[in-house]
Amino acid sequence: MAPDVVRSLIERAAASWIKGDAKAFAALFTPDGEFVVPGQHLMGRGAIEKVASEFATSHAQVNIRIQRIIIDHLQAVVEWQWEETENSTGKQTRADDAIVIDFVDGHIKRWREYIDSETPQVN
Repeated sequence: MAPDVVRSLIERAAASWIKGDAKAFAALFTPDGEFVVPGQHLMGRGAIEKVASEFATSHAQVNIRIQRIIIDHLQAVVEWQWEETENSTGKQTRADDAIVIDFVDGHIKRWREYIDSETPQVN
C-alpha cells in the first residue's frame, strides 16, 4: 500500500475515535481483523464496533494528537497522545500510545496498542 493510503487510514481511525463513530472505526478493519489493547483481544468487525461503541457511550472529549507515523510496506507504527473524559466521573485521562498496525487489501488486519498513562506529560 502506498504510504499516503496508510497515513489516511490512520488519520481516519483517529477521527473516528474523536467523533465517537464506532461503525467508522470498525469499517477500517478486515472482516476478521484484530484489535488488541491492554486487557482486551477482539476479533472481527462486530466485536471491534461493539467495544468502540461502548467506549463512545461512556467517554467524551476524546482528543488525539498524532506525534509520528513510521510506515514500512504493509505495516506502520504510530505514536499519539490521547486524552479523554469519563462521563460518569468527569475523570480526565491522558496517555501516550504506541500502536503497531498491519494492513491487508486497504484495511487494518491487526491493531496492537500499547498505552502509557503513567509517565508524566511534558508540555
